[in-house]
Amino acid sequence: MPSKNNKRKRPERPTIHPQNKYADSHPDFALLASLYPSFEPFVFYSRDGHPRIDWTDFNATRELTRVLLLHDHSLNWWIPDGQLCPTVPNRSNYIHWIEDLLSSEIIPKNQTLGDLVRGFDIGTGANCIYPLLGSSLLGWSFVGSDITDVALEWAERNVNKNPHVSQLIEIRKLPAKELSDALAVDHESSEVAGGCYCGPPILLGVVREGEKFDFCMCNPPFFESTEEAGLNPKTSCGGTPEEMVCPGGEQAFITRMIEDSVVLKESFRWYTSMIGRKINLKFLTSKLRDVGVTIVKTTEFVQGQTCRWGLAWSFLPPTKKILPPAAVQRTNISFMLERVDRQFSAMHILQSIEPLFQTNGASCKLNASSFTVDVRTESLSLTDVVICFSVCNVSGDLLAVHSNLLDHCTKASL
Repeated sequence: MPSKNNKRKRPERPTIHPQNKYADSHPDFALLASLYPSFEPFVFYSRDGHPRIDWTDFNATRELTRVLLLHDHSLNWWIPDGQLCPTVPNRSNYIHWIEDLLSSEIIPKNQTLGDLVRGFDIGTGANCIYPLLGSSLLGWSFVGSDITDVALEWAERNVNKNPHVSQLIEIRKLPAKELSDALAVDHESSEVAGGCYCGPPILLGVVREGEKFDFCMCNPPFFESTEEAGLNPKTSCGGTPEEMVCPGGEQAFITRMIEDSVVLKESFRWYTSMIGRKINLKFLTSKLRDVGVTIVKTTEFVQGQTCRWGLAWSFLPPTKKILPPAAVQRTNISFMLERVDRQFSAMHILQSIEPLFQTNGASCKLNASSFTVDVRTESLSLTDVVICFSVCNVSGDLLAVHSNLLDHCTKASL
């Protein structure tokens, strides 16, 4: 019987983004109830004395979002019944992750826009949460797109209620169905095959000729049917069919985003999307490799018991920095890689690492005799790294191994 010391340690669970306002302290329901009488009826106390709300009550979650935006962000906000109600901490995570991407200097800055950061929110919804948070927290400007009259009307209302950020946000209506049908025909010969998306335009036909953006972001329809969308009884965040459902689900929707990005290329520095199912991350990352993107980044968003994933890609060439020899520091990293499928030998893994680092903007040199990888990267604070690792044959795949490896390298660069 294996000893307790031989048990594999579970990987550390990702945490809320450190820049998130709620990273160090969760919203204080008792305080909010005392300050905002409209919120007080939704707060109750559990046996352990902690204030709580009923997450299955749409009215409770909507009122919580309203008071958080007002109390912590000085934003006036409301949505009608049935519209998707966002959770503020989770949406803030996405904003701060994009902030990390833009400040990383992995790819060149947008010289056309100068210091002004300009984003595009795909399907902004009646809640218009990303433009409101991005403009109030960081001073970014936004174009938010949508198609339904209700979403457009309430997004405009939420923008106009906040004059301190209203000049930074444009709400844009998606083009008519005739253009949507024409774009669907154009995509039949797309470089990215296998999608079955047949909804309204996403980027092509919405982004205007000559427009440049630092990023786009998207909370896509996660589900393939309304029945599937209603399977989570633990929360009630509302959501219309247009917000929650599309044929093929999020995989088809983001595949169309990838198709559009192949055409638009450098119109955006970063293309990004939230993902609701981790299983789709591998499929979509493979699609991105197929179309020749230069950089692919992923992350995990955590809020309470809810996990979402982020996917980002770019067609811009990685930034190259020339450093004097004296500035180059060498770091040695040694660790064991676990979760490797038995079909992969240690040499197989070693050889797979070179294209992995090249895709992430680094160059590397393999040494099969010493079983090391010499990595050179100018996009991270980690400038020159020697990686030495051993392999433990247990269940898993190369994607998990690569994620493990990059995680070790990222931690070493901090």
